[in-house]
Amino acid sequence: MSPFTSVSSLLRSPVSDGQVSLRGWIYRTRSSGKIVFAVVRDSTGIIQVTIKKGNLPDEQFQEAVSASIESSVEVTGTMHQDGRAPGGYEVRASSFKVVGPALPFPITEYQSEELLLDNRHLWIRSREQTAVMKVKATLLAGAREWLAENEFTEVTPPIFTQNACEGGVTLFKLKYFDREAYLSQSAQMYLESLIFSLEKVYSITPSFRAEKSRTPRHLTEYWHMELEEAWVDNDGNMKIQEELVSAMVAKVLKERREELELLKRDIEPLKAVVPPFKRLRYSDMIELLKKKGFDIEFGADLGAVEERAITEEEVAPVFVTNFPKECKAFYMKEDPEDPRTYKCADLLAPFGFGEVIGGSERETDLNKILQRLEAAGIPEDPYRWYLDLRRYGSVPHSGFGLGVERIAKWVCNLEHIRDAIPYPRTVARVYP
Repeated sequence: MSPFTSVSSLLRSPVSDGQVSLRGWIYRTRSSGKIVFAVVRDSTGIIQVTIKKGNLPDEQFQEAVSASIESSVEVTGTMHQDGRAPGGYEVRASSFKVVGPALPFPITEYQSEELLLDNRHLWIRSREQTAVMKVKATLLAGAREWLAENEFTEVTPPIFTQNACEGGVTLFKLKYFDREAYLSQSAQMYLESLIFSLEKVYSITPSFRAEKSRTPRHLTEYWHMELEEAWVDNDGNMKIQEELVSAMVAKVLKERREELELLKRDIEPLKAVVPPFKRLRYSDMIELLKKKGFDIEFGADLGAVEERAITEEEVAPVFVTNFPKECKAFYMKEDPEDPRTYKCADLLAPFGFGEVIGGSERETDLNKILQRLEAAGIPEDPYRWYLDLRRYGSVPHSGFGLGVERIAKWVCNLEHIRDAIPYPRTVARVYP
């Protein structure tokens, strides 16, 4: 066993007698002659370490005096209660070792967003970024737990592809040996092929969209959780979504209260994220927006402003169903009760955070898909294998894609989606 104890363990179970050892990085430090106050952080939290001249060898005291922010250190000492210290305790050092000294740190208080992005490899050490990453990891853990309990199988679809799922204009094209290929926008079509053996499948993969969007909710590379389910219609698809999202949020509320508190996230609204979620037909939403003063007609797609107007007073997510065909992709199932629309739904996060999930029942009629491809001028050849799924034993099925960073942005109450991913890729940024 390691002789070192994590900061969270020390604060959770303070050691009143005997020595403790910890290691981490200097978060803050100040010196006043014969005493150094260093706040040390590790992956679990921060704790104050007091290094007093005479309590340890002089050369170690001098190391502590000269150690700068972000130096990695190992400390041994005794714990004492101190209401002025973070967490209410401090460690009074009897041994202090600098493992990796640090140059003057280039990030100080009140830096510009561009400087923080240029130094992202250093800024991800911040406590805020650490908290976001832990919340995001717990969201994924909550999802995987729910999916396992509900007999979904995780699969690993390809990232290189020769067909578009969401439209050719937003594809990243690349040379794949002697032919053209693309980075995947979505694993959906490959997941559809796997329902014929596994019935209920999901994947968590990176997706790529060459959209020149400069908004607080768009990335060119993001993580995509996608599900496909055999024998499920659009209503069943929405039920899966609301139960999955509720389980993810519940997991965070159970395990990440400290991180939410550090991010100043009010947890009360998150407690309202329980099924069933409100359902609102697209046509009814258009009328509601008109009453709010929007100049909008049936057939218009939703933007951030419209989504915000619909959800700004909601505390739980809202489904918008039955979008017009012109707004959505060719593979969706036509609604026989309203042939202008597809049997589909977008899930909008509350308080204006916008779309976090897009899903639909999938079209199983081969002729209808062929007609749509022809009408849209989309070549049939790259989709031959996908069309085979309708030729050989097709079944009613549905699926959806969840933007992991969008969920994290909402749950953490972040202003910009770039803070929901360690290294954001946007129109303007691919470094570091």
